[in-house]
Amino acid sequence: MVQFDRERLSELFASFKNQTVAVIGDLMLDRYVWGRVSRISPEAPVPVVEIESESFRFGGAANVSHNVMMLGAQVLPVGVIGSDNSGKNLKNLFVEKGFNADGIVVDSDRPTTVKTRIIAHNQHVVRTDREVTRGISRKIQKAILDFLSRHVRTITGFIIEDYNKGLLTPRFIEDVIHLAVSNDKMIFVDPKFDHFFDYQGVTLFKPNLKEVTDKLGFRLDSDEAMEKAGRKLLDRLECRALLITLGERGMILFEPDKPGVQIPTRAVKVHDVSGAGDTVIASMAVAMASGSSVLEAATIANHAAGIVCGEVGIVPIDRDRLFQELLDE
Repeated sequence: MVQFDRERLSELFASFKNQTVAVIGDLMLDRYVWGRVSRISPEAPVPVVEIESESFRFGGAANVSHNVMMLGAQVLPVGVIGSDNSGKNLKNLFVEKGFNADGIVVDSDRPTTVKTRIIAHNQHVVRTDREVTRGISRKIQKAILDFLSRHVRTITGFIIEDYNKGLLTPRFIEDVIHLAVSNDKMIFVDPKFDHFFDYQGVTLFKPNLKEVTDKLGFRLDSDEAMEKAGRKLLDRLECRALLITLGERGMILFEPDKPGVQIPTRAVKVHDVSGAGDTVIASMAVAMASGSSVLEAATIANHAAGIVCGEVGIVPIDRDRLFQELLDE
């Protein structure tokens, strides 16, 4: 962990506004149904939630984009929505927040991905998902690549946010990485299981513990096993840095020719871990694009994740609170 002084922290945070980050990934609409429970259903042993209100928030790569914006950087959300009411709601959220939404492509052949969370008395009761996960067409891929190519000179870094919802096919991943590398841009990847090893030569690769365990096929239940996993992934992916998130245990950072650095969680009270990974990848990208070291960025991201885990539902990071908590460390 890095101990920041005010001068260094102020320098980094002031640089955030000079960065433009393209967030390429599966855009989702998060629908929250808020209510209370006072009885059990006579039809089945389940609670009856009496609905009091509902709200919509950014989900998936949209939430990553929101975090980037809340940190003070410029952001280009890039992805696909359906030609449906949920897509309109999501697009309206982007417009209301002042995003440049030109990189959001409407695909009439698929619905907008929607996650509905039912919450009663600040407790998450159940979640329903509406989605189609087949790969997007080459026509849609080309439209997105054309958009990125037109803006690549102004982009500081690329975040690739994969939820296995169909946007990031192997061919499309290769094309995006080629565009970024050929223009000397940083690439930050939050992977999922399906295309785990397709992200070669990126700046930062950020899987979680379960994804690493599943892909490598052995338990990461000791320091030796964790170190082995880190070295194996660094060698295979040829990435500049690897950050494995460990849930309540924090995260561990690997760089070539350096021992792994364990970073304990900063969460004091965990209400909801949903979206913490989005906050981590956004914070890493903005900080490193602003000139931080990898360890400085990981320290910032760890504090940011601790803050959002203390909130109910998926919420973006509060920049001022993050600055103060880092300064008070």
